[in-house]
Amino acid sequence: MATLFSFLKKTKPEHLPAPSPSRPTSTENSTIRFGLGQLLVEGGEPHRNLERAAQMIAEAARQGCDLVLLPETLDFAWTHPSALEEAQPIPGAFSELLCQEALRHNIMVCAGLTERLNGRNYNAALLISAQGEILTKYHKINLLAVEQPFYAVGQTLNVVDTPLGKIGVNVCADNYLDGLAIGHTLARMGAEFILAPASWTVDFSITEENDPYQEKWVRPFSILARLYNVAVLSTTSVGYIVGGPYEGKKSIGCSLAVDASGIRAQGAFNEFAGQLTVADIPRPVRPEQGTAIGEMLRRKGYRFDELPV
Repeated sequence: MATLFSFLKKTKPEHLPAPSPSRPTSTENSTIRFGLGQLLVEGGEPHRNLERAAQMIAEAARQGCDLVLLPETLDFAWTHPSALEEAQPIPGAFSELLCQEALRHNIMVCAGLTERLNGRNYNAALLISAQGEILTKYHKINLLAVEQPFYAVGQTLNVVDTPLGKIGVNVCADNYLDGLAIGHTLARMGAEFILAPASWTVDFSITEENDPYQEKWVRPFSILARLYNVAVLSTTSVGYIVGGPYEGKKSIGCSLAVDASGIRAQGAFNEFAGQLTVADIPRPVRPEQGTAIGEMLRRKGYRFDELPV
């Protein structure tokens, strides 16, 4: 680990190995290979967590992935108290490591980090190009009550053009049914892919046999996918929660990729399942823009004029 983190002291490394051979640039109607990188994320152990992130990036590149998606707050772990004092800025040491690994392996990376900005912490997600550049940074909006003492509410949404298509980024509970306006907005902004670093957490007694995620995740992902013809992908951490308000619970994997055709890939539901799941997803075709999206939604039966009962 000392070798990997020796260059954290420098803004830019003096030397990097040559990038992996370039994969063909993806175009419309092509298939994109995503890696869902479930990681063991230990509370308050950013160096060990980032070491595993670097290894997962390398493994995704070996398996020919165009992009690897990593979990939420993979540096300190979700709601771990150490982040209140130790969170880093972005750009900063932790984001620079991820950028260097993206460049080293010629692969796009989407990952969750904790960001210290203007005296506040944010639950952030980064999209990094295969050239090691931060393309966009997002701050989680739909914060759970339990995490609000740890993170400030985000205030922006963005969709970026990439060689793989138009990508929007959000985080975990932004895709709850009660937060689905965020995904609707990203889709209205033209996103073909919505990527969500996550940390799906359950009580320690929950097992795969009583999986709560069909309604909690498959349903909202499927709503967006079928309404807008987008693909929604989320990768979560694994391991037992140590420290913070959820201590004793566990993160259970079950990473998910859904498009208009249904579930494309799903990671193992297990607190020990640190693994890479590969999802080959055709790039969605989204010709509608602006008010044409509203017309398309009306044709599909979506109602804009109903108040809650």
